[in-house]
Amino acid sequence: MVEILSASKPGDWRSLDPENTLYVEFNTGRVVIELAPVFAPRHVANVKALAREHYYDGLAIVRVQDNYVVQLADPNAEKPELARRIQQAQKTLPAEFDRAFDPKVPFTRLPDGDVYAREVGFSYGFPVARDKRTGKMWLAHCYGMVGAGRDAPADSGGGTELYVVIGHAPRHLDRNVTLLGRVVQGMELLSALPRGSVAMGFYDKAEQRVPIKAIRVAADVLEAERSALEVMRADTAAFRALIESRRNRREDWFHFQAGRIELCNVPIPVRVIKGGVR
Repeated sequence: MVEILSASKPGDWRSLDPENTLYVEFNTGRVVIELAPVFAPRHVANVKALAREHYYDGLAIVRVQDNYVVQLADPNAEKPELARRIQQAQKTLPAEFDRAFDPKVPFTRLPDGDVYAREVGFSYGFPVARDKRTGKMWLAHCYGMVGAGRDAPADSGGGTELYVVIGHAPRHLDRNVTLLGRVVQGMELLSALPRGSVAMGFYDKAEQRVPIKAIRVAADVLEAERSALEVMRADTAAFRALIESRRNRREDWFHFQAGRIELCNVPIPVRVIKGGVR
């Protein structure tokens, strides 16, 4: 894998779109999220609207469930007199669990099959499943994926509560929750948080919650203050070679090559552009 990355060309990489990138600012650093408007356009637009009206500023991580998810929310959401007010954004939206199959959407298919879907692969850097028979395609719950929390009704979420997968891929959630992006930098700020001690990993004391300084759309941040990152494109020969290198590990340490790989075990390389220059 290291050799493949070293031999990659500038065209094998792409910069993040500032209009579809979020910065989650903590006292400990920044988490960078790439949004997926191709798969959840209404939720992406709403999350950006919430960020731009500063809805998230001062909210907190309220739940950290081991081997599952981190969740941010308004700690006072269930107290009408104290709950954070929404200005122009929407509180809830119709679910975007999947979208119509479109052969024009780039798709790098994995060769080894999947338990949860007929086909899996990568599109625009996101793990994707699809089924031509049903005419649907959808994002998959891999490590680092970001979703919109909801209650039992399918249309009870909208992005006021967001969760990030920090454990083994909970693929049973696919097509049951709207996924809208993935963390591309800063996962260690989430995965290493203390676990909540009550049911479902919620913190039972206010002082345990992790405060969020702000969530901002990268396009609204001065260019000098943006995170200079590039993501490996998923539609290149270099990425296909990377997949093969992970299916069959050739390093001396390995005495057995698996010859296959699961969707959520394929890394999507991200690199820092030093001084804004490759």
